[in-house]
Amino acid sequence: MSSSPAAPAADLLVVDDVLANLRLLAGLLRRCGYKVRPAPSGAIALRAAAAAPPDLVLLDVNMPGLDGFEVCRRLRSLPGLEDVPVLFLSARDEVGDKLEAFRAGAVDYLSKPFHFEEVQARVQTHLELRRARRELAARYGELRRAEAMRDTLAHMIVHDLRSPLCGVRGMIELVEGSQRVQLPPEQREHLRLAHRTCTRLLEDISTLLDLGRLEAGRMPLDLAEHDLGRLVEEAWEVLGGLGTERRLERALPARPVRLRCDGALVRRVAHNLLANALRFSPREAPLVVRLEATEDRARLEVVDQGPGIPPEQRARIFDKYAQAEALAAEGRRYASGLGLAFCKLAVEAHGGRVGVESELGQGSTFWVELPLAPAG
Repeated sequence: MSSSPAAPAADLLVVDDVLANLRLLAGLLRRCGYKVRPAPSGAIALRAAAAAPPDLVLLDVNMPGLDGFEVCRRLRSLPGLEDVPVLFLSARDEVGDKLEAFRAGAVDYLSKPFHFEEVQARVQTHLELRRARRELAARYGELRRAEAMRDTLAHMIVHDLRSPLCGVRGMIELVEGSQRVQLPPEQREHLRLAHRTCTRLLEDISTLLDLGRLEAGRMPLDLAEHDLGRLVEEAWEVLGGLGTERRLERALPARPVRLRCDGALVRRVAHNLLANALRFSPREAPLVVRLEATEDRARLEVVDQGPGIPPEQRARIFDKYAQAEALAAEGRRYASGLGLAFCKLAVEAHGGRVGVESELGQGSTFWVELPLAPAG
């Protein structure tokens, strides 16, 4: 007989009203290195578990007073016992009994007469599974704390960066607008690029701050009626003002597509989708914007002719920093990874949806669906 339990010091609670069965099973488990606490009734088992939660419970079904199903249900309601594995050992082999056991919270069901090697193997397996779940939960907690610390530090940094960046951009604007400063064309171009860089950094800072507010549900929406087509045009005009000389092909309905939305947020969604498409499309390729309305929803599509998105990245493309991480893995770094995450949260705050359809070598279509403004 093998005797290699997952945790030699594991504490097992064995419950059976037949004392001969209880002594036999407890003795066999002790020989395997487990600490065993026998309980001859459900009431005694509940008191023992409440006093010192076991690592696993082996439980008979047929017992006077509290049967095994009720004991299992009560164990599950005790603090600290929510994840303790409960294995039933019973002479009752009907499917209905097994289903009742699982509904009560059991993780396994063995029929009597049993082979002890099988009992030992299942005990070991469930102890290992519980330990793995606890380790996973602990690591997940550590990850969440690390993410929270990263976000806190990021917000502290961006708050500290915003004021000096505004100052730098203001000084650049003073120099550009000064009649007394005569600069050669090359230096003026350098100033223009510096101004664009400051503007881009300030936009990233605003996006990061707004992402935090949207994630926390603390972003108030300034709702009013807007034409989605007009918001898209305004977003494109801003990109043109930043020096973008690219062609936009439009497929827009003749009538306005009216939304009740926060116009500034939805305009930024359109801006981010267009900027993303520009970033990944060949310079000579036009972008395509399609807009249509159904009975109750508007659908905006931004189509690029870029390289497409690998399937493993597609599932996470709207996650914060996911795009930046993917580019960094390819040795490229020219995106913050925040724009698409902002789009998702801003659209969902309006009761809408976002998505992407993409094929490698065929480009990508990012789409947004938003509810239309109520008629009248």
